[in-house]
Parts: sequence; C-alpha cells; structure tokens
Amino acid sequence: MACSNSFHGCVSFRYENYCSPICKSKLFSYLNCNWPLTVVKNKSSKVVRSVLSITQDTLTSKETNIPVRRLDILRLTDGGETEQVLFNAGKFGRFGGIFVPETLVSCLKKLEAEFNMARCDPEFQVNSFNYDFLKFLDFYVWNTSFSGTFYHLWSLQQTLRDYVGRETPLYFAQRLTDYYKNCMGEGPEIYLKREDLNHGGAHKINNAIAQAMLARRMGRKRVLAATGAGQHGVGTAAACAKLSLDCTILMGNVDMERQSSNMVLMKHLGAQVIPIEGTFKDATSEAIRNWVGDLDNSYYLSGTAVGPHPCPSMVREFQSVIGKETRKQAMEKWGGKPDVVVACVGSGSNALGIFHEFVRDEDVRLIGIEAAGTGIDSGKHSATLAKGEIGVYHGARSYLLQDDDGQIIGPHSIGVGLHYPGVGPELSFLKDIERAEFYTVIDKEALDAYALLCRLEGIFPALEVAHAFAYLGRLCKTLPNGTKVVVNCSGRGDKDADVVFKHLQEQTSDGIIPIF
Repeated sequence: MACSNSFHGCVSFRYENYCSPICKSKLFSYLNCNWPLTVVKNKSSKVVRSVLSITQDTLTSKETNIPVRRLDILRLTDGGETEQVLFNAGKFGRFGGIFVPETLVSCLKKLEAEFNMARCDPEFQVNSFNYDFLKFLDFYVWNTSFSGTFYHLWSLQQTLRDYVGRETPLYFAQRLTDYYKNCMGEGPEIYLKREDLNHGGAHKINNAIAQAMLARRMGRKRVLAATGAGQHGVGTAAACAKLSLDCTILMGNVDMERQSSNMVLMKHLGAQVIPIEGTFKDATSEAIRNWVGDLDNSYYLSGTAVGPHPCPSMVREFQSVIGKETRKQAMEKWGGKPDVVVACVGSGSNALGIFHEFVRDEDVRLIGIEAAGTGIDSGKHSATLAKGEIGVYHGARSYLLQDDDGQIIGPHSIGVGLHYPGVGPELSFLKDIERAEFYTVIDKEALDAYALLCRLEGIFPALEVAHAFAYLGRLCKTLPNGTKVVVNCSGRGDKDADVVFKHLQEQTSDGIIPIF
C-alpha cells in the first residue's frame, strides 16, 4: 500500500516506487524535522473562487466573504504524523499547491520524484553521524554519470565549501550592539549571519548550485531563471558556468536600470540576459512561459520560495543550510540557541533559510521584516503579509497584493529584491499559525540602516537586508540585557551603493551626505 509522510513537516509524497522498507524507516528517522506543537483556535478562512486575470497571463484568485471554521487544533508531532493530513501535494495548511496548466503538471511531478528520490535512495546509507540535508542529497545528485563523467559521493558538500565558501561566519557586531544599548549600558547582543560573504555576494548561490546539479542530473542542458535584484541571476549564471549548462536569465527592464552592475556580471558569466517589460513579477511570468515551450530540454531554476509545488519546498530545503549552520555556530559561541532571529521578507527564500531550523524551537522568536515603501497606507509598498489577501499567483495559493477584482497590485520597495506582489506559501502558513512575527519598515528607514551599518561595522548590506537592520531600532528597546539576536545578512550591498548615494543626496539641500 502506498504510504505518505511529511518531509520537514510540510511536503507529502508517495514513495512506494522509490524506497526499500529499510530505507523508509531510516529516512523518516533521519528526517525528524517537523513543526512544533501548535494550537490554532477559532481561526477563520474563506472560500476561494478563481478569477481569470484580465491579461490572461496568470490565474489569480480573490476570496469571497464566506467564513468557515478552521480546525480547532493543528497538531504536528515529532514523529512526523498529524492528527489530520494537512500537508499533501505541497500544501502548507491552506496555502501552496499546484495551480498550473495540465502541460506543466507532469513536468512538476517528474521534478518532485527526482527530488524525493534523493531522500530515500536504497543505495544510500544513512550513517550515525548527523550530516546536513544537503550532504544527504549528494549521493543522488552527483553519484551518477553525465556525459561520461563520474562524480564522487560528496561533491555538493564540497562545492558548497570550496566554491560557494560555506560555512559563512556568525559575526558578533560589537559596535552595532553598543549603538543600541540603553543609558545603563544594557541591551541585546547582535550577531550577523554573513551570507553576503558567499560567492556571488548573496544566499542565492546555495539554491542555485544545488538546483543546477539537479538539472544536470535530469539531463537538461538549458537553465532558465528570472531575477529582480540580480543576485539570483548572478548565482544561477555562476552555477551554470561551473557545470557547463546554457543559461538564460530574464530580467525586468525597470530592474535592469536599477541593478545594472549585476546585469553586467551575469553577462560576464556567460548568461544570455533577456530584458522583459516591467519588473520581477513580469520576468517570472515570461520565464515560466518560456519553460513551457521547451519542457524536454530546459529547466526552470526558481530562486524564490514561491510557485507551484515542489519549487517552494526545494528552495527552502537548499537554503536551510543557513539555519543549520546558525544553530551549530550559536552553540559554539555561547552554548545555546539564538533568542531572536530576524530576516527581511520578499518572497521568502532567505527568511525560510534561517527560520526553518528553529520552527520547532518555540522559545526562539522568528521575525520577518517586509518593505513598507513610502508608507504602509500609501499604496506604494511590498508588505504582502501586512496588507495582502489570499489568492493564487504563479501557480500557488498564498497572500497577495490584489485589488477587489483579484488583479495584482504593483508592489514598491527601495530594495528591488523585495519588489514582488506575493510571498511564499510556507511564510503565509507561519503567519496564520502565529509562529512567526511580521513587521514593516519604510524606504527611508532602510536607507538609514544601510548607512549605519556601513559606518559602524564596515559592512554594506543589500538594501533588502537593510530592512531587517532598520527594525533593530524598535526591537532592541524591548529586549532584556544579553538577549542573543541573529540577523540574516543575506546579501552584499555594493549593487545598491549608487542608489543609496543618490537618495541620500536628494535628502540634503547641499548634496552632502549626512553623518550620524
């Protein structure tokens, strides 16, 4: 009989064709990474009806006002079993799923099968030592022949170490810590998870290199990707160059103007960069259409935790190395876990990368910071979790910025990587069950935080990350002395230096950049 279980508490799959009985038992013993005991009482949801977008490019949804009772209790045990099966077909509670044309379903199922086979390959021995998930995936990805070449067992782990530059430091920001101390000299201790030191300058390479390996394993010769800030584009182009894959990056012309340095880097790395009218959301739509036209030869490499299953789960798993390292490094530095973990939130890849490891640790606060743009009530923002409603976009159900007719509202943020009208289904779920907290920061606060970190620590964060640093001013006042705060510094900000300089000049009448 076919069995199903949840992987990291979220992804159900059928595996009777892939696993031996011995492999199954070892697999689920190894993958003991489920959600915490969570009680959700008297929550309400709405019945969703589909409305076809006027442009007919994508299917969006708008909720009707028909309240229904949610489950009184949502209980997920450490054993990977649930009182009710809520996680199947890539569902995170009421979020996620596969909302795509029939032509894409079989391709996504193949991708899911390939991804799941990695976890229960009968030839793979789950040893007693605790390797990260990415090491667990190595055998499947590279212990195979491609074009007559044989790759050894741990090449993904070695690539992450020797090519990407893992593990990245957990850096104690002494001067930033001192800056936020109160008049009594007390305050939290602030640590930075330095993903900006990865090859390519961002966390995006973690997922890009792993998915490029999967693409090669599946025999695909051409990789397609969409990018906004360009960090995923650079990571994908670098991975494809290393693995000798053709690379096509689609990028909105608006984003190209704002992130021209990353566009140049992608071209240097051998990628074909195609401009698309609009921004990241438009580039994503076009990339998916391009992929549909060449399913047999191309691979769509998603860099965000959005889209149809299994894309959000794959991205989160490949990025979860961030949180795993953070737990290990925190134990080494102070003998415990972080008290608070902070990350910026666009679509969710960097936030989930560090959050997921601590979801079961209910004593660890998880705080996501969205972009409020020119103001949360101005209509010019990217605060999807703060202001969005549930709908379907780019193949999955999640919170979206949409109008009363279910049409997508254009987002705004000074950080191009946060410029997306949706958010991943898993973060939507974490909001619903109140496991994570979400707040907003306006453009000016992010610009000030960028400048502050440059002057105090000699680190220039990406403007996306600067939103997370900006929230520290409000957060630190509320925390007890000695609280351990970890901020995911997920990207480097040299790409934003000209934008910051220009905005700071515009804020001064004499054109002189202010010093604190």
